[in-house]
Amino acid sequence: MPPEPRPGRGWLLRLVIAFAFAQGAVSMARPAVSYRALSLGADERAIGVITGVYALLPLFAAVPLGRRTDHGRCAPLLPVGVVLIGGGCALSGTAGSLPALAAWSGVMGLGHLCFVIGAQSLVARQSAPAEQDRNFGHFTIGASLGQLVGPIAAGYLISERDGAMARTSALALLVSAAVAAVSFTSLWRIEHRRSAGPPRQAARKVPVGSILRTKGVPAGIFISLAVLCATDILTAYLPVVGEHRGIAPATVGLLLSLRAAATIACRLVMTPMLRTVGRAALLSTTCLLGGLLCAAIALPVPVWGLAVMLAVLGFCLGAGQPLSMTTVVQAAPSAARSTALALRLTGNRLGQVAAPASAGLIAGVAGTAAPFVMLGALLVGAAGLGLRGGGGAGAAAGADPGPGPAPEAPAPRTERPRAERDPA
Repeated sequence: MPPEPRPGRGWLLRLVIAFAFAQGAVSMARPAVSYRALSLGADERAIGVITGVYALLPLFAAVPLGRRTDHGRCAPLLPVGVVLIGGGCALSGTAGSLPALAAWSGVMGLGHLCFVIGAQSLVARQSAPAEQDRNFGHFTIGASLGQLVGPIAAGYLISERDGAMARTSALALLVSAAVAAVSFTSLWRIEHRRSAGPPRQAARKVPVGSILRTKGVPAGIFISLAVLCATDILTAYLPVVGEHRGIAPATVGLLLSLRAAATIACRLVMTPMLRTVGRAALLSTTCLLGGLLCAAIALPVPVWGLAVMLAVLGFCLGAGQPLSMTTVVQAAPSAARSTALALRLTGNRLGQVAAPASAGLIAGVAGTAAPFVMLGALLVGAAGLGLRGGGGAGAAAGADPGPGPAPEAPAPRTERPRAERDPA
């Protein structure tokens, strides 16, 4: 029986565009939430709690959403996610207290989770095995584009002169809601009908414990957690570091966008890097160097030195997310790929809950730069896991012979090589 033809790549371009606007809204809103919290009298501990609440609802919703996507279509989650992102941004802009700001930040996080689960599952289903490295890399370019533009826009809109931070941070949050709404223009006919999941009656429910015991899945989850925590805390705490070092919000926005631009550069050249050094070496090297650079942010370097460190750090952080996605997809049972991706996102959100709270506690005790030392240690640990569990038989780009994403013809588990790799 000839293989089922796969859709063209127009859907991937539209998905990247939609993700760029959705992520741009979130990346614009996250530092704006921090500045609005500061205008409402928050200290470092409160910033950590608010940042953690962003991940709290997704922590409980990820696996049920993944189960639902395994048994049906992916595309319906995308507009739901956009609505929640836009609503969370707009309502954060009108919040007049820290608890309300934290609650609406959580709604924003839930929306981001819905969008990402639907989008990642779509890429897994509609990409041939040899295309997954490339397509996941291109998909995450959308996130990087949003992370590039969002902080610049937030820094441009937010001003602390003459006590205007409360008003300007609210404006930035309302604008981010409008940016999220633009995603709707790219979501038409994005899912190939024949790529939809199996009927609910025929779908086999794979236990979560079995998925987590699959070789390659735990390593992919932890690497993704470490990289996302680094990106997330960097976005939330660099404004606080900037406040303490006298760096203007606009400059902080440029620094965060420089990090995002370097991440895009990494993903554009990921395929040749994989062919040259292999997946395990690429994962472990980028995580190790990223950990050292995160720790170095704690040093009182000038702005130009901080810019250089963030550029190299952004390049290093660019590899972890797409590689961990493919690792999890190719290692997981074919009937539970969306659930496995949801477990990966659950790990991400668990890190986003625990890491900011820990960062806020550390910052309150040891200073605002101390959380970056914690991130450095986390990334160094991920480097060790990447070396041990990140390079399977299909370590070269395009050489992953694991099962294709089409649910109709999964390869037997005993014949599937344990490919490894890839996050926010």
